[in-house]
Amino acid sequence: MIYYNNKEFHLTTDKTSYIIKVLPSGHLSNLHYGRKIKHRKNFDSLYQNFNTPVGLEVNYSREIENFSLNTTRLELSSYGKGDYKEPSIHMEMEDGTRVSDFLYHSHKIFEGKYEIEGLPHVFENTGERHEKNKEKINSLELTMYDRSIDVYVILQYSVFYYKDVITRSCRIVNGNKGKLKIHKVMSMNLDFLYEDYELLTLEGKWIREKHIQKQSLLKGIYYIDSKRGVSGADHNPLMCIKTKNCDEYDGECYGFALVYSGNHQGVVEINPHEIMRLQMGINPFDFCWNLEKGDYFQTPEVIMTFSYEGMNRVSRNFHNVINNNLIPPKWQYKERSIIFNSWEAVGFEFNEKKLLNLARNAKELGMELFVLDDGWFRGRNDDTSSLGDWIVDDKKLPGGLKQLCDRINKIGLDFGLWVEPEMISENSERFRKHPEWAVKLPNREPSLGRNQLMLDMTNPEVREYLYKTLKRVLSSSNIKYVKWDMNRSITDVYSNYLESWRQMEFHHRYVLGVYELMRRITTEFSHILFESCASGGNRYDLGMLYYMPQTWASDNTDAGERMNIQYGSSMLYPQSTLGAHVGSNPSIQTLRNNSIESRFNVASFGVLGYELDITKLSNYERKVIKKQIEFYKKHRKLFQFGEFYRIKSPFESNQSICMVVSEDKSDGIIGYYQKIQESNMNLESIKLKGLKEDSLYCLYTREQFMNIEQFGELINDYVPFEVSTNGLKGIVHKIVSDNYLFKGENQRIQAYGDELMYAGFKPYPQFNGGGYNEKVRYIGDFGSRIYYIKSK
Repeated sequence: MIYYNNKEFHLTTDKTSYIIKVLPSGHLSNLHYGRKIKHRKNFDSLYQNFNTPVGLEVNYSREIENFSLNTTRLELSSYGKGDYKEPSIHMEMEDGTRVSDFLYHSHKIFEGKYEIEGLPHVFENTGERHEKNKEKINSLELTMYDRSIDVYVILQYSVFYYKDVITRSCRIVNGNKGKLKIHKVMSMNLDFLYEDYELLTLEGKWIREKHIQKQSLLKGIYYIDSKRGVSGADHNPLMCIKTKNCDEYDGECYGFALVYSGNHQGVVEINPHEIMRLQMGINPFDFCWNLEKGDYFQTPEVIMTFSYEGMNRVSRNFHNVINNNLIPPKWQYKERSIIFNSWEAVGFEFNEKKLLNLARNAKELGMELFVLDDGWFRGRNDDTSSLGDWIVDDKKLPGGLKQLCDRINKIGLDFGLWVEPEMISENSERFRKHPEWAVKLPNREPSLGRNQLMLDMTNPEVREYLYKTLKRVLSSSNIKYVKWDMNRSITDVYSNYLESWRQMEFHHRYVLGVYELMRRITTEFSHILFESCASGGNRYDLGMLYYMPQTWASDNTDAGERMNIQYGSSMLYPQSTLGAHVGSNPSIQTLRNNSIESRFNVASFGVLGYELDITKLSNYERKVIKKQIEFYKKHRKLFQFGEFYRIKSPFESNQSICMVVSEDKSDGIIGYYQKIQESNMNLESIKLKGLKEDSLYCLYTREQFMNIEQFGELINDYVPFEVSTNGLKGIVHKIVSDNYLFKGENQRIQAYGDELMYAGFKPYPQFNGGGYNEKVRYIGDFGSRIYYIKSK
């Protein structure tokens, strides 16, 4: 709901208020963003500023005494009129001046969502599910104008009432005075009064993405960014602000997420007057956009949400709007297939016979989709050649993709394929024919990443070639899934297509080119499920999810590392968007051994897949995987689309505990993960979340098995036979361990929702060295459990 009275705009969601005031000077001031306030005729009492001159500060105008922009909480900030905080807009006019001053001109309030062309964005959704949820969207466009330079800035807001979400964007419209150079334009600018806040961000690197980082904020400037040309694993485009006493379920906090896949920047500044400014948008570094007369520039969108019920509510608000208003409608709440990916099993070294053997094994184990990863095109026997050509290797696949696909379909599996369209190898026919298509400088040797260069996606000729090539490949057989990879970041920034004076537009135009190609391909092949990837999580962002509803979260399939990555990802991303596979053992990323059960228990809280050589599994592993897949299929909807609750953080403790709950709160799944087995551990109590207080629930342990090999001869006290680890008996021990399913504890309880949430679920005690029986949990290093709960 959006109210307008006396030059005040009150944007309300179910639980929040966002209040903007037009000041006498014509500037916009934010009076309040936070807990909902009842609408009134005016909010004059919320405006605060100095009433006497402030030393060092500049008086904005002779007509308004004692008014300085540097002490004012502004909704739009520019350079040159006394606001010395970070400007949200900085531009250069044709005469070389850089001062701008945008004042209120007009506004428009309307039902529905404002439009953004050429960029991914949150959209108004329709359909039975959304009608049931009473989705209600209203929008505000505030037009600001600088008469001296004849430039308009349109601030765009949309209110998603029941989701407690407000989106923001910005459009610059040039008039007829002359050309502009936009050096900086942020999607949002928001000023608060500082209240000893903490900043939460997602930091990372390859195979260690999205670790939660928390830090106190002091006076000065802090920013996160990417200069990689993609959103990057270093700093995901998410910032959360919380009060120091705020935890997962109590306290005030804010979340800000940018819907963009390129160079981005998030800024937090606290000035000496303790005004805290937040900004998000395109990174101004190496950016300059030339705007002709009468033309406009549109910024990406920011999703904002506030909660007084802790950080978990912020995350669930994000999950809600992503699942319902960002993911392509065709894939919203559509259950995803269980994948087998060929990479960790065979790498580049395969032929059709080997692939079909893997497919038969995958089918027998219960998997549903066979994905052929890198190496299927001509000359691609390692990572040094052939990207850009995309011609099937008839030595590996003499019948082409169609024959392989048909045979895999006949086995009973769908077929998927890996591609990396944005890349080109120097050793490729395409590069030899069109070296000017590569991103590289004319007079410098280019730097390589994974032995490859990048294609110039600003060039429409390149995009048309890729469109036609991908169309040919994807039309060649019954392909149901595509993994769209991108295995390097941009260097040697230069486009042979762009004029010299447009070279600083390259990064943004690259992203726009990728979006255009993705839109064309995903629209034409709407029946194909696309998963984005960039060496794992180097481009896991909301911009990608607008076109491709899931992302390969990390190249790391080690269960212990994935526990951290997935927990951090949940700050913003719902589990339906997160690709997660059971990988090889030992892990090829850490050389650590993880049980087959823990690898599954971690991967199941996402879009499940398996990525290991399943032709070499022991009988024990085969039996266990079949049971895992059976359990996942039974509860797939809950795993992928249940409401997600964080209960215990791996960044703050030895355990990680999370939970998903169905929409009607009738059932849920608890994931319990442990890093290190400590000696003589304490009794535990786990306070569950999201249940109905008065409902009676039955909770039980997922049937889980342990390999007796890990116990050595100590196992003799707990199995109905005797084994030895020495000599021939040791061989027998190995044979038995490869076949025998040793059950873990099977705890079953009945309790009411309020008991489980407020008093807590009391799991069996962990092994303490004093003995083992059916009421003892042996978790071990990087061990885990899954519990299922259902109302009676």
